[in-house]
Amino acid sequence: MKITVCRKEHFNAAHRLHNPAWTEEQNASFFGLCNSPNFHGHNYELIVKLTGEVNPETGYVYDLKKLSDLIGREVISRFDHRNLNLDTEEFRELNPTAENIVIVIWNLLRAKIEPAYALSVTLYETERNFVQYNGE
Repeated sequence: MKITVCRKEHFNAAHRLHNPAWTEEQNASFFGLCNSPNFHGHNYELIVKLTGEVNPETGYVYDLKKLSDLIGREVISRFDHRNLNLDTEEFRELNPTAENIVIVIWNLLRAKIEPAYALSVTLYETERNFVQYNGE
């Protein structure tokens, strides 16, 4: 029997959506206000889901305290209160769209979570705009 456990976290970060191969006019036209050279910020909500078998000894699929600590080390400490474009290695050359951010987060966590667990990451950029990635 497979069960999914979820952990919700939160971080704040600024970014600018910009393609350096495009002109300033193309960037402004395509990304609009999100292309502001002064950046803009979001209060991101992050949901990490792990799916696996219940351990008969513990009754857990995965220890959620352990998952919270992992997310804190690998994601929150890296991105919270940062300018993603300027302060992080992950987005120096990668446009920090919600799509790219969720893939980066998934890869950071996947490297630390045993392969027996299916991993899915959902990132809310706003209450109405969110992306989900499960490695496919």
